[in-house]
Amino acid sequence: MDAIGFERHDHSSCIRAGLDAVEQSCAERGLQLTPVRRRVLELLLEGHRAMGAYEILDILRKEGMGSQPPVAYRALDFLVSHGFAHKIERLNAFIACMHPGEDHTPAFLICRACDAVAEAHADPARGFLGQAVRETGFVVEQAVVEAVGLCPRCAGTRA
Repeated sequence: MDAIGFERHDHSSCIRAGLDAVEQSCAERGLQLTPVRRRVLELLLEGHRAMGAYEILDILRKEGMGSQPPVAYRALDFLVSHGFAHKIERLNAFIACMHPGEDHTPAFLICRACDAVAEAHADPARGFLGQAVRETGFVVEQAVVEAVGLCPRCAGTRA
């Protein structure tokens, strides 16, 4: 068992389930999951942490899959644009989506001490954002919620 975000789980079945979900979604949508795209997704799933593009590129370079930044960025753009990964703005890094193929608005809980990230569901139609949207007539196309604090492990060590 390895940690995912802030919870423990069966890591190998999680990776397999994530890959299976993305492969199925690509097949249904007529998308091509190239070897580089697949490997980048595997790296994000294996680590269950946010990874920077250059960190990913270093691994791809060592594995002989490309040495120029566009290699990593193109794969990441594909994964993000189709909902298979997310960009964590605060960390300028990427993380595999824990709900690929599902229509959802992710919210990221980011530990300021260890940079662990957990993905949760957000509902932008509720709360203050939803109220502002209703009052102004604004149409939300995308919302990114990032909350910064301490994960249970780091909060426990500070207590």
